[in-house]
Amino acid sequence: MNPSTDVSPTLAAEAERCRRQIRLGQYAGPTAGLAAGCVQANLMILPASWADEFLLFCQRNPKPCPLLAVTEPGRYNVPALGRDIDIRNDLPKYRVWRDGQLASEPTSLDDVWQDDLVSFLIGCSFSFEEALLANGIDVRHIRLGTNVPMYRTNIPTAATTRLNGPMVVSMRPMKAKDAIRAIQITSRFPAVHGAPVHLGDPALIGIARLDQPDYGDPVDIQPDEIPVFWACGVTPQSIISTVKPRFSITHAPGHMLITDVSNASLASF
Repeated sequence: MNPSTDVSPTLAAEAERCRRQIRLGQYAGPTAGLAAGCVQANLMILPASWADEFLLFCQRNPKPCPLLAVTEPGRYNVPALGRDIDIRNDLPKYRVWRDGQLASEPTSLDDVWQDDLVSFLIGCSFSFEEALLANGIDVRHIRLGTNVPMYRTNIPTAATTRLNGPMVVSMRPMKAKDAIRAIQITSRFPAVHGAPVHLGDPALIGIARLDQPDYGDPVDIQPDEIPVFWACGVTPQSIISTVKPRFSITHAPGHMLITDVSNASLASF
């Protein structure tokens, strides 16, 4: 993936404004709906000793882990995704993991940053939500101002030597006709998870209760709606819980990096 940051000055300025607010501690919530038109990215940070293998894992699992950019060890700027990005401070909330256990949820990584850390920026479904809204499809969590519901599933990822675990999915309830249209729309965006991986009965992918997501917030499903599930960039957090690396960092679910890349530039056709 080689996204372009050749976007309008207005769009880039809005992305920078949002990052600046986050960096200064003026915004700490989920980023869905912020900087309309701009790509948002999931984050996975690992020591360099894990980097090559996680890159291979992403290549084997492009649905949940579509790569947008990878940094050099110790680098915290990402020029491929925007000017003046500081990975250590430009996300509203992070998760620091030690031996596979969640150790803290800081709003800055300044105190835990290491010179051998490699950052992986992974496509986010927030990008295709803009296209869904433009086609008149209700995106429930945006309308409600909550975080998207996400669930661990029984869908296995394609393992590497040390990395394995179940896929995480995000869910949006839709009427059947909107679900069909959503499949058509999101298939145009393989860099941000593409088409859904499942729709209908959640038990078939190992989800017992839709009202109890593993990450994010629950949303109501009306009698004339079905749940539609997309592969999710929170999957690496499921992998961390499974394989328990000594040290790793992720975004807090729903708290993304806002980039200067335009959502429109990711459409494949």
